[in-house]
Amino acid sequence: MVGSALGDLISKGAVDPASRVDVANSKIGVAVKAGAPTPDISTVEALKRTLLAAKSIAYSDSASGVYIEREMYKKLGLEDALKPKSRMIVAERVGNVVARGEAELGFQQVAELLPVQGITYVGTIPDEVQSVTTFSAGIPANAKDKEAGRALIACFTSQEERPALVKSGLEPIVRSP
Repeated sequence: MVGSALGDLISKGAVDPASRVDVANSKIGVAVKAGAPTPDISTVEALKRTLLAAKSIAYSDSASGVYIEREMYKKLGLEDALKPKSRMIVAERVGNVVARGEAELGFQQVAELLPVQGITYVGTIPDEVQSVTTFSAGIPANAKDKEAGRALIACFTSQEERPALVKSGLEPIVRSP
């Protein structure tokens, strides 16, 4: 689950704090409709030009979309210019909206964009304006089989599973031995 939510459960005594492991990071990505020109988002300045040129922009109703709406647009100094052509997508993947042509650009966690048919995944937004979500695992304090929980977490974080995380759009957190 999202690391901050797991932290809340730990503070409430519902999860064993010693069991917490940060598993993977998730970044915000950009998508366009399949077949559309791929915009340049490689730098902050390129992203700004792309956003200003876009006719319509969609972002999720999750933490990534809230970040885009309330923080990223301000950081870029484009809040007033982008707000009228932007909309938050509720209870649907942003990629589906982009695939139908209802938005020219779509922002959502990479792992949420990659499985959507009918879009082209462009890439992640530049690190200078990126918001990273960490996903973590932990064992409930009242778990009946804590060893099974440890084994599952070990599987999630194993070197053998890293390619599956990467393929899904997540960045594995590699710990030192």
